[in-house]
Amino acid sequence: MRKRWSKKAILKSWKKNWLVYVFWLPAVVYIAVLCYAPMYGVQIAFRNYRIADGFFGSEWVGLKWFRKFFDSPRFWLILKNTLTVSLYSLVVGFPAPVFLALAMNNIKNLKYKKFAQTITYMPHFISTVVLVGMMHVMFSPRSGVVNTILSWIGLSGNYFFMGEPRYYIHMYVWSGIWQDMGWNSIIYMAALAGTDQSLHEAARIDGANKWQRMWNIDLPGIMPIICIMLIMQFGNIMSVGYEKVYLMQNALNSRQSEVISTYVYKIGLLKREYSYSTAIGLFNSVINFGMVISMNKVIKKISGNGLW
Repeated sequence: MRKRWSKKAILKSWKKNWLVYVFWLPAVVYIAVLCYAPMYGVQIAFRNYRIADGFFGSEWVGLKWFRKFFDSPRFWLILKNTLTVSLYSLVVGFPAPVFLALAMNNIKNLKYKKFAQTITYMPHFISTVVLVGMMHVMFSPRSGVVNTILSWIGLSGNYFFMGEPRYYIHMYVWSGIWQDMGWNSIIYMAALAGTDQSLHEAARIDGANKWQRMWNIDLPGIMPIICIMLIMQFGNIMSVGYEKVYLMQNALNSRQSEVISTYVYKIGLLKREYSYSTAIGLFNSVINFGMVISMNKVIKKISGNGLW
């Protein structure tokens, strides 16, 4: 039977563990102020919002802005671009830190291991603006390193990579992998550090080589973490960060690079259509929420691991 707490028992617990609640309080305030309080403004999506009229003074229009977005000729294009970038990043980018962590875990030379970890972590601290600036310089059609190398091997060496729509998604995804692969591997490295070393010793005695131990001991050991991270990644399937996309976007690749986040930015801040942009953002959040629920059920059924 479920234990029922009396008021006296609750007060006793508060007095006994008050220090724990003090440490817990900043996190609660942070989440309440930055995550739950803004939900009050979601009603803008159902109103014809005007700043002068306020939230409750603005006219209630129901699902008008949602219908406008769904009927928009750009809806399917934006949705397709968003899903293409997200799924490409997930399929290619999600396994990369796992493989890196497994490789790092098997390096025996501590000096080389620390050096390799530092090199792979460093790109994470490069700002998005600097990263895109580096890409513009490296892939410049006139003086870029990439085009210079292509000219050396006999190719034209005059490709405008940043303006070619067919290259846009590959440059976006692989530059993101280079930047975040090392940083994202930290959580898997921490999980691997907790692996029972007696299992490796027993496997060595039985004649298992390094690859067999990695596949049968290390990988299953971090599988719960992999499942949780995968569910969280699916929860962001519709949330492609607008900063990098917006910085890489230009008139030549805009048809392939326009995603929901950049569209919301342009509609909401540049055109000041607050209700319309809020409706699109709410639609985005609902899809992400549904993906978290669905993937948690699927992965929990397959592997037995989940967020709840």
